[in-house]
Amino acid sequence: MERFGGGGAGGYEAAAEQQLSRQQERHYRLLSELQALVKALPSPCQQRLSYTTLSDLALALLDGTVFEIVQGLLEIQHLTEKNLYSQRLQLHSEHRGQRQIFHFFSVNCYLFQAVEQRIREEQRMMDEKIVLELDQKVIDQQSTLEKAGVSGFYITTNPQELTLQMNLLELIRKLQQKESESEKAFS
Repeated sequence: MERFGGGGAGGYEAAAEQQLSRQQERHYRLLSELQALVKALPSPCQQRLSYTTLSDLALALLDGTVFEIVQGLLEIQHLTEKNLYSQRLQLHSEHRGQRQIFHFFSVNCYLFQAVEQRIREEQRMMDEKIVLELDQKVIDQQSTLEKAGVSGFYITTNPQELTLQMNLLELIRKLQQKESESEKAFS
């Protein structure tokens, strides 16, 4: 009876095998594209991206969730950078106004020097705040991608590891663009 009905366990097994086969094909395609993209990276970075790392990265990218996570992280980073830049411009504008007032009134030289020193200190503190906030964004990104199971991501301040992670992010971004373009071509 099962032979003619097309249902039963055999149908589910066939569908599961077909799904597995599609995932294996997608994994192979993603891995192949990653290997091609890696060739454009600097040689030291190429040497650090083993077949296993790229294969693990391709596996993490299979369902598209990591692409969405990376896109969200980039949007947050751009908003943060834009906000910090605006804060710095505002401080610079305030300082320019203070300097103009002092020049206009030809205030005491010692007082002017004190104001200049305070302005330099405020600028330094703003720059330190910006660096700390950007460093925290990097840590947040590393943590998020590590929790998502993306190979090569963990919290680190090691410059070589950060460069490798930036290159991995760039590979993911380029693959995401390719995926998006191929989806548009099929729609």
